[in-house]
Amino acid sequence: MANVKVKLVKSLIGSKKDQIDTARALGLRKIGDVSVQPDNAPTQGKITKIKHLIEVTEE
Repeated sequence: MANVKVKLVKSLIGSKKDQIDTARALGLRKIGDVSVQPDNAPTQGKITKIKHLIEVTEE
């Protein structure tokens, strides 16, 4: 199964609580944090919700 690498590039300060919770669910807390996640439907939904805060690359 494929994986995606997710990196937090913008601050969570000022974001809505559900967006902060989504970032935490992906394992992202501080700017520069990187997490490897499986490329499945739930992960893609989380990525879509906070796409303006992260960078996504295929692994």
